[in-house]
Amino acid sequence: MLVISADDIRRVFTMRDAIESDREAFVLQTEGKAVLSVRTSFSVEGRGLSSFMPGCVSSFPRIGIKIVSTFPGNVGRNLPAVGATVLLLDPETGLVDCIIEGTELTRLRTGAVSGLATELLANDDAETGALFGTGGQAMSQLEAMLTVKKIREVRIYDAARERIAPFIERSSAMAERMGARLVRAPSPDAAVDGADVITTATTTLSPVFDGGRVKEGAHVNGVGTYEPHKRELDETIMRRAGRVFVDNMEAIMAEAGDILIPMKEGKFKREDIAGELGDLILGRAQGRTSKSQITVMKTVGFATLDIVIAHKIFCKAVEMGIGSDL
Repeated sequence: MLVISADDIRRVFTMRDAIESDREAFVLQTEGKAVLSVRTSFSVEGRGLSSFMPGCVSSFPRIGIKIVSTFPGNVGRNLPAVGATVLLLDPETGLVDCIIEGTELTRLRTGAVSGLATELLANDDAETGALFGTGGQAMSQLEAMLTVKKIREVRIYDAARERIAPFIERSSAMAERMGARLVRAPSPDAAVDGADVITTATTTLSPVFDGGRVKEGAHVNGVGTYEPHKRELDETIMRRAGRVFVDNMEAIMAEAGDILIPMKEGKFKREDIAGELGDLILGRAQGRTSKSQITVMKTVGFATLDIVIAHKIFCKAVEMGIGSDL
C-alpha cells in the first residue's frame, strides 16, 4: 500500500495539472461514466461535520472514498479547519492500495474547480480579483485564479481581520511570481468594488458581500459552504447573474444553501441554472454571452473530482518513485 503525503502531492502535481484533471472529471461525470452518491454527513456534537464521499469511475476503472471533516474550532488549535483523507481501491482486488493525504488534495482540486470555471467564464481581460477567506483553501484559490487569468491585483478580505496580514505575507511571494499584487481589503465593499473575479472560500452562515455592488461583467465563484442552511452568496447576485453554473446538480440540490435558500424564498428557480460545468465543457450549455454579463459558479464538491485527481496523483507518484510503502 502506497502512502502519499501532502509534500508528495506538491512534488508530483501542479495547479495546471489539477485544472486539467478537474476538466476530465467534469466530462466523465456529465457523460455518466462515474457512479457516486451525495456525500453522507454527520454532525459531531456541535463541534463540526464529518462527511464520506464514495464513488467509482468506470473509465479507469477506479473506486475510492474521501473522508472530510470541517471543524472550525481547529483554527484555535493550529490545525486545518478542513481535514481529509482519500483511500483508493485496487480495481483488480478491491483492496486499498493507496492512502493519500486528502487535505492538500482537496485544496488542490477545489482550487482547480474555481480556476477552471474562471478560465471558462471570466472575461479575457480580467485583471482585478477579490478573495474572501484566508483559511486552508485560500492559497490554492488564489493560485488557481492567477494561473488562468492575468490578474494584477487581488483584494483579500476575512471577517477575522487579524488573519489577513499573515495570509498576505505567506502568499505574496507566490503572487509576485505570477505578476499579482495582494492588497488588504478593509471591508467587503472595498473587496468587490470593480473586481473582475470574485472567489468566496469561507465557512460562513450568511452572505459575505452585497451582490448589488458587483460590477457588470464580473465572474463569481462560490466555493466554501456546502450545507443547506449556509450561503456565501446572496439572492441579489444570484438574480443578477446572466449565467449560473454548478459543479454537480444532484449535490447542489441537496447541499447548496446559496441556491436552496433563495429557491425556498421564491427568488430563484432551478431553471435559472444554465447547467453543470461538464455541460459547458462539452458544448451542451452556452457560457458567457456578453462582456457585461455577470456569471456565477457554485461548487459543493463531489467524489468524481477526488477520485480522478487521486488516481492521477497515484500514477505519477508510482512513475516517479515518490511516496512511502506501508
